[in-house]
This record gives sequence, C-alpha cells and structure tokens, in this order.
Amino acid sequence: MNPDSLAHRLLRRGAPLVAAAAIGAGTGAGVYALTNDSNGGGSATQAVPTAIVPAQSTAAKATATPLTQIYKQATPGVVDITVDATAPDAFGFPGRQQTQSEGSGFVIDTKGDIVTNQHVVDGATSITVRFQSGKRVKATLVGVDKSTDIAVIKVDVPASQLHPLALGSSAGVQPGQQVVAIGSPFGLPGTMTAGIVSAINRTITAPNRFSIAGTIQTDAAINHGNSGGPLIDVATGKVIGVNAQIESDSGGNDGVGFAIPIDSVKNVASTLIAGGTVKHAYLGVTIADATTGAGARVTSVVADSPAAKAGLQAGDVITAVDGASISGTDDLTSILARHSPGDKVTLTVDRNGTTKQLTVTLGTQPS
Repeated sequence: MNPDSLAHRLLRRGAPLVAAAAIGAGTGAGVYALTNDSNGGGSATQAVPTAIVPAQSTAAKATATPLTQIYKQATPGVVDITVDATAPDAFGFPGRQQTQSEGSGFVIDTKGDIVTNQHVVDGATSITVRFQSGKRVKATLVGVDKSTDIAVIKVDVPASQLHPLALGSSAGVQPGQQVVAIGSPFGLPGTMTAGIVSAINRTITAPNRFSIAGTIQTDAAINHGNSGGPLIDVATGKVIGVNAQIESDSGGNDGVGFAIPIDSVKNVASTLIAGGTVKHAYLGVTIADATTGAGARVTSVVADSPAAKAGLQAGDVITAVDGASISGTDDLTSILARHSPGDKVTLTVDRNGTTKQLTVTLGTQPS
C-alpha cells in the first residue's frame, strides 16, 4: 500500500554536525547559622544549632524513582550514531558532496547487533558508534528495510561491554501508558524524556513512501537526533518502539512523535541478522478515509497490481477484510501489514451503493 498521508519529519540530525557542549556551574552549599547576641554585660547566649538534613540523604531519596532506575538500566545500551555519507552535489552529480549526520540506536544482543532507523544510516560510507562510556567504535551495516524504516548495524566489541535492552511487546500497548525516550537529540547523547502513549495504531510514511502501520504516538519530547532510539515502557522497563518521526510545524518537538512498534522491529531485525530480505504484502492502491461512514476509500489503483487484477477501482470504499470491519485507512493498513505476500484476502467493497466481495492475492511490495 502507498496511501496519502501527512508528511512527517524524519529525525536524523543532519550535517554539518555542531559540537554542542553543555557546561553547568553548580555549587553545593552547607547552610548553617551563627548567632552572637550581646546582652550588654559582655556575655553571650549560645545559639541553638539548627538541625540540617544531610544533602546525601535527600539525594538518596531522589535516586529511588522509577524513571531514574530506568535511566541507569537503559542508557548503557543506548548508543549515539555518527554517519558519514555522500550525496549529490548542487548539479545533481552523485557522490560529490560529503555529509555527516547523527542519530541514535540501541543494543539488542551480546553479539554486537544494534537497531536504528534506516534513514539514519541511509547512504552511509562510514558508521561510528559511541557508547555511554565514551568508547567509539566503527560499525558495519547488517541490513535495512526501508518499508519499516529499520536498520541493523553491528559492532565488534567484547560481549562484556555490551548491554542489550530488554525488548517488550507492542501488541498490548494502550494510550495513557507512561513511557520514556532515550537518544541523542541535537547531539546530546544520553538524553531521556518522559511522557505517555498518546495514541496507538497510527500510520506514518516510510522513507520509500509506503505505509508503516501500527505506530505508537507519544508526547515524550522527541527531536532531531532521537531517530533510532528506544521508546521504553516505564512499568516494565522494556522497549516497545523505535522513535522515528515527529509531526511538527516548527521543525522541533510539538509533542507529537511516532515510534515503530517493537513487534515489527523484532521480526525485521531477526530477518536481517539471518541474512534475509524482508518482504511485505502489497495491494497496490492509494487510500483515504471514507468521506461518509466508515471504510477506506480507494483514490487510485496501480496498473497491473494485485488490486487491479482483482477488479478494485478508484472510488471503491473498502469496508471489511475477511469479514473484519474497517473504520478507516489506519485499520486497513494495519490488517494488511499482518499478512504476507501470496496470502489471499476477501475485501468487502461498497461501489456506488452496491456491496461487492473481491478476492485478492497479495503481492510483494516493490523495493
């Protein structure tokens, strides 16, 4: 599928890189009071000492919060990724302009595999990973899937230096769940922001212009450089998504971010690590929400596509797939994303007030 959708902003931090140094001047003060109250006879009354709670006790209490614990557990497994790449020059000649960009990623096993976004490493000639410890190592590209905007890169370091993050499930995610995002916004590695799951089952546009179904919307602050970093469920401390895009009028965080669901990421990553190619089901239409009632309205049909071969036409409204009702484009995209090339599905279609049943054999999404 390749439906029309809002243009979301990818979150790779682009070239040229600017070294951002945050310098904090902090002073710790021990507060005490001295009183020397003269009574005219030369004698003095001794001040009663003020009871002061030691600063370390307050700090100890502060570090016992769930968010602080998640930060301590997760950040050793989150990495900053710097990518050198080539791009066409001003005259359109390929490979003439050197660029550098920055994003995020996270370790998923003790073999050195790291998940990030495909758009972070797009066109990379060199990939450098920086760990929380400050250690920098070169990474190699294992594989990419543009249709889900997921990539896997690999580093060659001892397993003892790797801290894989625990992967959860995105199947049961609900709006209102507390989440944190960790990454390198504006080149500031190890940055954590907190929020909630704002909505589920959103559809965003992949770098290859196809649809990514079932994404998680969050109001946790996400900015350029957060791409590829984990979205973590506070209750479990497990990764439920990969931060990828924002919807913004300003170009910065407006509180509407999107993460690729971890269940999709796990499937893609395992296929790439095994040396395979990820294949997605393909219908061959562009769609929009129905103007009246529920359903997904077909706005165009790709010639010689599975949809065209099944007799689907522009103007048809798809109201169900295999008997499951469709409320709109997000529903249709999500259902088809769970299918594989070669699967047969029955579409219930409203065509000018007449209900039709069309059987479609899904194809393989073009690269």
